[in-house]
Amino acid sequence: MPVDVDLRKLRYFVAVAERLHFGRAAQALHIAQPVLSRQIRALENELGAQLFFRDRRASELTPAGRQLLEDARPLLASADALRRRVGRAARGPRVFAVGFVPGLIVTPAVRALSARHPGLTVEVLSMSWYDQAEMIRDGCVDVGYVRLPIERRGLRTRHLLSEPRVVTLPAGHRLAGKAEVGVADLADERLLQDPAAVPEWRDVATETATASQNTASRNTVPRIRTVEEKLEHVAAGQGIVIIPMSTAAFYTRPDVVHVSVRDLPPSQVHLAWDATRRSPLIQEFVGIAVESQG
Repeated sequence: MPVDVDLRKLRYFVAVAERLHFGRAAQALHIAQPVLSRQIRALENELGAQLFFRDRRASELTPAGRQLLEDARPLLASADALRRRVGRAARGPRVFAVGFVPGLIVTPAVRALSARHPGLTVEVLSMSWYDQAEMIRDGCVDVGYVRLPIERRGLRTRHLLSEPRVVTLPAGHRLAGKAEVGVADLADERLLQDPAAVPEWRDVATETATASQNTASRNTVPRIRTVEEKLEHVAAGQGIVIIPMSTAAFYTRPDVVHVSVRDLPPSQVHLAWDATRRSPLIQEFVGIAVESQG
């Protein structure tokens, strides 16, 4: 017999699973701890599985709990996205949201869609490399201009353009006067971004790395979300970043320089949207955006 899963209980479960502490989870949820414990036990009874190993000092996820946590997060995100889209449709006038990452100009396509649909409000929202996929999945934007690599689960994408990438260095850096550099020249530098965004650097750096303390420190990546923050760190001599040429052109300043990297493949820009949606406006916007690139 199918089980109807209560989303409220799922949210309670995720709160406990992420903290592995019932008291702290209850505090974050603004409910009493005994109430939270009863809700988790009720969820375990409904699912017919123990979700936590409990003792007086700590809680630990069971294999069933780990599986539920993996499945619960996207389910809750989908439920939140559904509420947002229904609310947006109920409010009117109609709203269409376009997301974009730094360095990209979306104005021509936005203006064209607005001209075709005078009653439509077209919003533009900035995204970062870290949250670009989630902003599409959770319904914050209808379509996004994204940079690869991206987690494509649940998304449809369409290639839009390619552009070279450059390394951003402090103005006094040993490589700052070069016309171009290779990835190998940067292997000993500290990369101030997620290495997954630059797998070519990651692979070379891994090959040349040693077990020294300096290497361990170099590989500690700070959580820097915006281009402005990255450039501040670069200017302070704390490391380097690799960015698309258009982004470099948007963010010029005298204390950093941008140098071409000859053996990096170009940055790939795609349009992305929720694969479950069948909105004619999304397809229309995709067509306009592709056409605007000529």
